[in-house]
Amino acid sequence: MCYYMSGINANRNILRTHLPPKTRSMGDERRAWHLALVCLLLAAVAAAESTPIAKLDCQDRCGNVSIPYPFGTTTDCYLNEDFYIACNSTHYDPPRAFLTGSNIEVTNITVEGKLRIMQFIARDCYNKSGFPVSSNTPSITLSKFRVSDTDNKFVAIGCDTEATIQGVQDDKGYTSGCISKCDSIDYVDNFTCSGIGCCQTSIAKDVGYFDIAVRSYNNHQGIWDFNPCSYGFVVEENSFNFSSNYLRDLQNVTMMPMVLDWFIGNETCETIKTKSSDDVCQGDSTCYNVDNGSGYRCKCLDGYQGDPYLPNGCQDIDECKDPNLNKCEKICENTKGNYTCLCPKGYQGDGRTDGTGCVANQSGGSLIIELTVGLGVGITVLIAGSTWSYWAFKKWKLIKLKHKFFRQNGGLMLQQELSRRDSSTETAKIFSAEELETATNNYDESRIIGRGGYGTVYKGTLSDGRTVAIKKSQVVDESQIDQFINEVVVLSQINHRNVVKLLGCCLETEVPLLVYEFITNGTLFEHIHNKSKASSLTFETRLRIAAETAGVLSYLHSSASIPIIHRDVKSTNILLDDSYTAKVSDFGASRLVPLDQAGISTVVQGTLGYLDPEYLQTSQLTEKSDVYSFGVVLLELLTGQKALCFERLEEDRNLAMYFISALKEDRLVQILEKCVVDEAKIEMVEEIGSLARRCLRVKGEERPTMKEVAMELEGLRMMLEHHPWVNNDESRLEETEYLLGEPSLKIGSNGGMNNVTYDSITDHIILQVGHGR
Repeated sequence: MCYYMSGINANRNILRTHLPPKTRSMGDERRAWHLALVCLLLAAVAAAESTPIAKLDCQDRCGNVSIPYPFGTTTDCYLNEDFYIACNSTHYDPPRAFLTGSNIEVTNITVEGKLRIMQFIARDCYNKSGFPVSSNTPSITLSKFRVSDTDNKFVAIGCDTEATIQGVQDDKGYTSGCISKCDSIDYVDNFTCSGIGCCQTSIAKDVGYFDIAVRSYNNHQGIWDFNPCSYGFVVEENSFNFSSNYLRDLQNVTMMPMVLDWFIGNETCETIKTKSSDDVCQGDSTCYNVDNGSGYRCKCLDGYQGDPYLPNGCQDIDECKDPNLNKCEKICENTKGNYTCLCPKGYQGDGRTDGTGCVANQSGGSLIIELTVGLGVGITVLIAGSTWSYWAFKKWKLIKLKHKFFRQNGGLMLQQELSRRDSSTETAKIFSAEELETATNNYDESRIIGRGGYGTVYKGTLSDGRTVAIKKSQVVDESQIDQFINEVVVLSQINHRNVVKLLGCCLETEVPLLVYEFITNGTLFEHIHNKSKASSLTFETRLRIAAETAGVLSYLHSSASIPIIHRDVKSTNILLDDSYTAKVSDFGASRLVPLDQAGISTVVQGTLGYLDPEYLQTSQLTEKSDVYSFGVVLLELLTGQKALCFERLEEDRNLAMYFISALKEDRLVQILEKCVVDEAKIEMVEEIGSLARRCLRVKGEERPTMKEVAMELEGLRMMLEHHPWVNNDESRLEETEYLLGEPSLKIGSNGGMNNVTYDSITDHIILQVGHGR
């Protein structure tokens, strides 16, 4: 390491050149300023040099962890075996540090005697029926160091919990712990371990071994919904902030940070001083006894900092560089381990802010005032000019960046496409970034109404008073800009009552922003799975929503100018207006399919539970992928169950598999939503179930088209409107007579006629349809 001795007096010399005597010549002033500049550069170089923390030619880092001496990672680099750190670069990237001969991971070491490690959490978990599912009893054994009693706490979390810590202190055992019981999460305070849901206690001194055990009084029955497990752990107090979410989510966390106290040997400083050969404290440092353990540590003297265990490890602190470290009024001069305050020429006094300060002499006061005023005015003008230039440059740069994004996102191409369209037809508008920032109050968090895998949706109000939904999409692949622009143009012209209308987009940001009409009544997912809302979805309403959604998908596949595969059909992407009319949304994952192709090869995207298994295996996206996803939505409407639910048995977690299993075992009625059972005739439900089963066939070619699905659902709707299927024998007789008198019902779709015939013998609807796209 190189040291610049001239740096000691640098601050004094620099300040003196700012206050030259009247007799100094212009040439002397230039040389003085030049010298000041050189001193500044030398001081910067000296400050940039880092103080060594390891012995010469020894590794001072393991991955992200600094390794200060007396610790080390290789032979001759540590004080003794107690301070050996195993740096494992074979199994980890970046490497991780471990205490010698253990699996205890080290995350931080300080020369002040603290060593942060990661320690396992004890847990005791149960399932909903009260049967134990997992538990463990972690322990720690330290050959040398001690668990810090000042930095750590023992914490127990749970509402049916007893946690104990058993340790060894000075070869004598002790047990401590705490109990936490509560009947409702409403009683649990956030951000404070108050004893309800979370309790804590102190750690004893001189503990080198402990184990932790937790148990339950009532197997978490009655509270399992918000607290399935009990937890106990020792944790660094400053790193732990309790949250009521821990009662449910801490089962995903395995370890917590904990602090150890480390020290040298097992003798006191007084004993070591009599054995000078055993003293490891180096120059400009002193020894002090520890109060947690049986050894000592070293620290740098006041006015020094660094590693006191290395030769020349304690370096002088330049208090003059930090105003908080000195009390000088004018000039600060650094000295070894201290500093001195001086007054500039023309002043007298002790130079300290807490003393008499610097008082101007008669000869020098006026010059100082003139220089101070001149310097102040100059700095003010410089700051004002620099600020104006900075903001002007920033604004120019922002405008340039918006133009770059506009071109990058295909803005010019989109303008050309829109200019070719018939002016009488409403097409997408290109919004400016400022318009949408104003509409969303600069994308305030309170305006967020939804998040998904393809972007975040904000509620906004345009200048004309219209309420809109603004979607911040993910970054668009530059190679697909043509397809993105084509998709925006096509979607903006889809005028289907059951498709959320695309009003326009903004291309002046890094990620494109899409502007849709705002739908007021939330998602179908909320209405199915929120018990307070599900009651408003009658069987007739559910069947209508299914038919409307199928009609949209059929339109996209068969009637759009360029066929569109939605690719993310799910109940959260089906919105409902105030009259419960379905509105299909979120075309962020959609793909346009050339008319001469049956499908396209893509990177697999979608939502688990709804994802077509054939598409998942082959990466070949076809219209039948939407058919599969729609089949899952149809099951949600029938059963009220989620597409993927981990509360069901492992083999039944996937709703499609759960439904098919129920059909095979002839227990369909058992899994249906209550309103479906109460309001619908079982034969009609079986017809819908049969349709759903065909949609969920593994091979896409065996599934019906969306056109066939839409026609069959529409036929069932019309049959329900003309002949309500209710569960009593009298209405069944009237229904049969009516159907025998009306052998067929004609339904027109896309210019064709299709027969819907009800067979009174078999109670089945027979659909005769032509093949569509």
